[in-house]
Amino acid sequence: MPEFLELLPPAQAWEVFRNALPSAVLPAERLAVVQARGRVTAEPVVSPENLPAFSRSTVDGYAVQARDTFGASESLPAYLKLVGEVPMGAAPSFSIRRGECALIHTGGMLPEGADAVVMLEHTQTSRPDEVEILRAVPSGENVLLAGEDVRIGEVVLPAGVRLEDAQIGGLTALGILEVNVVRQPRVGILSSGDEVIPPEHQPQPGQVRDINSYSLSALVERHGGLAVRYGIVPDRPEVLRETLRRALSECDAVVITAGSSASTRDFTAAVINEMGAPGVLVHGVNVKPGKPTILGVCGGKPVIGLPGNPVSALVIARLFVVPVLYSLQGLSGGVWQSAVRAVLTVNLASQAGREDYFPVQLIRKGETLFAEPIFYKSNLIFTLARADGLVKIPASATGLGVGEEVDVQWL
Repeated sequence: MPEFLELLPPAQAWEVFRNALPSAVLPAERLAVVQARGRVTAEPVVSPENLPAFSRSTVDGYAVQARDTFGASESLPAYLKLVGEVPMGAAPSFSIRRGECALIHTGGMLPEGADAVVMLEHTQTSRPDEVEILRAVPSGENVLLAGEDVRIGEVVLPAGVRLEDAQIGGLTALGILEVNVVRQPRVGILSSGDEVIPPEHQPQPGQVRDINSYSLSALVERHGGLAVRYGIVPDRPEVLRETLRRALSECDAVVITAGSSASTRDFTAAVINEMGAPGVLVHGVNVKPGKPTILGVCGGKPVIGLPGNPVSALVIARLFVVPVLYSLQGLSGGVWQSAVRAVLTVNLASQAGREDYFPVQLIRKGETLFAEPIFYKSNLIFTLARADGLVKIPASATGLGVGEEVDVQWL
């Protein structure tokens, strides 16, 4: 039986792999902002105007000159002459002079001469043309100044930022309707194995439906890529060779599932090596699940061989496929994995020197969040479907103890 070339720790395997990946980000394309959610900026976005474009009130109240309110209190109010009401959606036709005020609503444009707004609840009407001010306000109180959020010419979004709800809203606030974003990486997905059949077929004894093509497609698209499925490749080197060559010509990266275990049928690494230098860089990662992993680069394009076990394939894809997608898109922050702290409910054993990942369910009891491990056997995809996240046991540990606080990485 063939041996793994060398079992590398995941971090070291990634460094070897990353150093061989192309440094260039994929080309840009121009999209309407409303279609750009989840896409990554290809260049800095510069503001064409100030935001807000004018100074405006953040509350309902009265626009004033702040100095006219100094010393005002409920027992000794200041009295100001009411000179008008600021219209919504238009500039006021009057200005505020000493001893004057104007009724203003949230979002209304601050009249010339005013520098603060007194909240409505801190005032009362004494006469039809006079307002009692019951509380002093400093200059700038309850006011957004012109350009306070963004100034004209300011870089509001650097290159390498994923556009989500806040960024989309910010661009439309500036009247920016189109944006240059990085083209989505095309990721070829090959599923191999004589026992694997399409999901619409009824399995015969010894056959299993293709899970990996579809779960990995979903993962790729969730992280900004376009999945291109190349179907099921039989356990024949010549078919894998032909399919991989086509996928590499049409895609920016290729993922192959199965065929990466150390067995007599393991020809995946050999075929990858035929596709271009440097070829296979890592064959075997010291992690559970997912030890029989292949990392390679062929002609500047990453090729990742994942285990056929659906649980292993998804765990390893999170470790290596997702960072590749982020690298191709030029995400400036790299891979950011959100996690939550939880208390472990049972002991988890691990082998020293190996990084282990355990699926867990999160259970809240009162104010405490608990992580309940899901113990499983190989190939049980609903192990992950039922899980909320993964707990990592570092290679330096021999396990984690009940009651220990752990980081749960969201799936």
